Formats: sequence, C-alpha cells, structure tokens
Amino acid sequence: MIVIDAHLDLAWNALGWNRDLTWDIREMRKAEVGMPDEHRGANTVSLSEMRRGEVAVCLATVLARASKLAEPNQAEPNIDFRTQEIAYAMGRGQVAYYRILEKQGLMKMLRNRRDLKAHMEKWSAGDDRTLPLGYILSMEGADPIVSPAQVEEWWDDGLRVVGLAHYGWSAYAHGTGGSGGLTAKGKDLLRVMQEARMILDATHLSDESFWEALELFHGPVLASHNNCRMLVPGDRQFTDDQIRELIKRDAVIGAAFDCWMLYPGWKLGVTPSNAVSMENVADHIDHICQLAGNARHVGIGSDLDGGFGREQSPHDLDTIADLQALSGILDKRGYSKSDIEGIMHGNWLRFFEKAWIEN
Repeated sequence: MIVIDAHLDLAWNALGWNRDLTWDIREMRKAEVGMPDEHRGANTVSLSEMRRGEVAVCLATVLARASKLAEPNQAEPNIDFRTQEIAYAMGRGQVAYYRILEKQGLMKMLRNRRDLKAHMEKWSAGDDRTLPLGYILSMEGADPIVSPAQVEEWWDDGLRVVGLAHYGWSAYAHGTGGSGGLTAKGKDLLRVMQEARMILDATHLSDESFWEALELFHGPVLASHNNCRMLVPGDRQFTDDQIRELIKRDAVIGAAFDCWMLYPGWKLGVTPSNAVSMENVADHIDHICQLAGNARHVGIGSDLDGGFGREQSPHDLDTIADLQALSGILDKRGYSKSDIEGIMHGNWLRFFEKAWIEN
C-alpha cells in the first residue's frame, strides 16, 4: 500500500550526519560502526528502503535552529547556529541537496495539486519501479526564514509547510520544552504565510504558542509528527483539547514513531528494548480517531532517523519499509480498508488537495 510520511529529515541526515541516502541501508550502517554516538549505525531510512516500503511521498524538511540552545555548552552539533543568517545558509544547503537528488531522477518536488495528483497516479499504476520519490518541502522551525519578507523567496523555491519552532525558543515562537507565546516577529510571519497560502505545521509549539498561532492564523494547518498527551505525558504531545481544535480545523496529525513519544517514561538503555512496538503507534492513532469520531484526521509522520535510529524506534521496525506493517495492525483492530488507506496515505492526500485548491 502506498504510504505518505509527513516528516523525514532527509537533507539534515545527509548534511548533518554525513549519510549518503543513495546507499543501501546496510552499507550505511556498516560505515557508522564504531562511531561514539549511540545513535550511529542504527539508521532506518534510505531512498531504496523508502521505495521498497512504497513511501511515494514525504514531507522532507529543512532543519536549522538559531535558538538560545546555541549558547555555549547547550548547542547540538549540526543543528544549532548562532544567527538566523547562518541557519538560512544551512537551510539553503539542505535545499541544494534535494535539488541534486532531483537532477539524478531520485526525487521530485511536489509544489501544487497538479504535481501531487500526477505523481500519485503514476505510483498507483504500479508498473514503473524507477519513478522518483515525491517530496513536499517543509521547514521544522522557521529560523532559516531570516525575516517575514523572505517568505515569498522561500515559496518560489518550493517551501510549502512551516513550523514556527523546534525545541526551545526561536525567533518566532516557543517550542518543545519552552514556555511562552509568539514573538512580534512570529505574528508578522503568520500574516505573511497566510497571504502566501503557506501551510502552518503546529508540531513542536509550546502550549501558549500553539493556541496563539491557531487563533491568529486562518490558513491550512497540519501537525506533521505529533502524538497524544493523554497516553504519554509531556509537552511534546498534544492535549485532547489541542487535538479537538486541529480536528475542527480539518487538520491531519501524523503519528510519530520515536519511542519516548510512544511509551510513558521511556529511557534509552533503561526501558526494555521490546517494550515499544508499532501497536503503541496504533494506540495513538486510535485515540485521535476516537476524539474525531472517524479516521479522517490521522496519518503517518514517522520522524524516523530524526536524531535517532533503531535503538529508539519500535522494536518491530527495522527500516522505514516496515511502515507497511501498520496496515495489518489496523486491520486486526477492525479498521475498514478505506480507513486504513486513509491513514496510510489518503488523509494526507485529501488534506493537500484542499490546501492547494488555489495553487
């Protein structure tokens, strides 16, 4: 079954972790054996594994922060930068990586409804295994947009989805682990994004920033990779009220596959390795469906290789190709074929067709 994955940090993996995504996954793992980082040698995403798993479309990110985390002893390598200008340059480098993959015929940017429809029709035909992987360009944390006036420039280069913050503080809002609302610059950015028909990603926003953003922004909203606070406490997950508000806005929420978002109190090296499975992902999907009264507002936003690997993924997932197993889990839980197709790809497809109705 075709999959749409709403969150993959492909270019950040390439530029930040020095991974050649055109390699076979086992080659990639072998090349990282012996590296000191505990997340090395355990990656789950390559272009060939995406193809094997029929991940026909993903939201591929630009990720570079210019946050207070860039202070001495707080910065994370290859993600935290001292200024927005540096974050902008890093973001441009990530876009350049996607462009190179496009020129090699490996990926194709999807900018509008026509692109998406044509791409899905080709993949649905199922008779050409050399088709490029489709991607919608998104931004996780808006710091690479140096000022709201740059939105037009980024739009022209294909950016369609923007989250205002990642972890901590950004130039525009407060994110995970932070506390506070939008900045004045953030309010201006939302206004310009709405005029451009840019899509707002509510993922990672602090509670205050979430509610303020949804009050001010009247354009299309999604949550690319977010789970449920009722099942796993913590500000990284959405409360039921937040989920209900997103449902009211006709949003889709992508279920994330990071263990600490799936299992309360999960800790690497402490929690048993078999404690988390894709059944836990289905639990979060179920919860959103129960709140909505239907299966139209949830999809996949795996975040695989988002700074972690197999060691922090469900134990029954070896590579991104194993996303296919989710359809069987949902089938056993009594989901209809049409609902399963919606969760695997159809809900995201419907969302973007509506969001891009004028494009």
